[in-house]
Amino acid sequence: MTVSAELRPPRAVVRRDSGTWAFQTALDRRGLGPVAGVDEAGRGACAGPLVVASCVLRPKDQTRFAELTDSKLLSPETRERLYELVVARAQDYAVVVVPPGEVDATGVHVANVEGMRRAVARLGAHPGYVLTDGFNVPGLTAPNVPVRKGDRAAACVAAASVLAKVTRDRIMTELHTEHAMYGFAEHKGYCTTEHGEALMRHGPSEVHRWSYANVVSAALAHDLRPPHRVVRSLAALRRLEPETTDEADDETLSAEATEDAGATACDVVQNGSFPAGLVPDNEVWRGGTRT
Repeated sequence: MTVSAELRPPRAVVRRDSGTWAFQTALDRRGLGPVAGVDEAGRGACAGPLVVASCVLRPKDQTRFAELTDSKLLSPETRERLYELVVARAQDYAVVVVPPGEVDATGVHVANVEGMRRAVARLGAHPGYVLTDGFNVPGLTAPNVPVRKGDRAAACVAAASVLAKVTRDRIMTELHTEHAMYGFAEHKGYCTTEHGEALMRHGPSEVHRWSYANVVSAALAHDLRPPHRVVRSLAALRRLEPETTDEADDETLSAEATEDAGATACDVVQNGSFPAGLVPDNEVWRGGTRT
């Protein structure tokens, strides 16, 4: 079916220099609001939850959020202040916390996409349009578009970024009281040198992501096995092979590489057991103990 030119809505033009409210303003003016932004925090971490948030800002609140941008570019004090402002002023918002066990069971990318679907579904009013940060999210129940560097280009995505980041940082600070040996209060579960050293010294805890290659290495060094079902990435599986790889294969994955690894899972470990042939004598481990 061909739609005549006179029936097509006017094309929205969003210029690069038109500010972080341009996407929302253009969509609102064409009756496609409310516009929700979606973003996550903790995708590259090897411990702690993945946190996803959605947020709808009021169209007339532009001046109240002059500082709003990618949460990673803000100081902790500014993030906290903006978090309270978003909670107080947002037209609608939702925060979803995906525990490490779920990240391990499905892979980080699948958990991220599912978390974004949940975050949009939990909004009080169904959005007219959704802006996501950087990649397409299939299965959303509203028209949507990925925005490159969305947390810097769209205010509603930046607001979701702040909600997710502050929520996750608070969770990691609480986890530090139970697992002080890892230093979660400082690095928030990301793959820093200090975190890697603590992992190798103490072995992973139940709040680590056992599908990540550096966690696998630390677990094997302490003769530990995953406490739950785990999807293994290619990188993690290579850690379980005999030591015939070169030095580059033994390096701990960076945050960015870890994200990619979680999205390319190639094997599933049922009930905390490793695939046959990867553990001597096909030993099966459940709940961290041998059966």
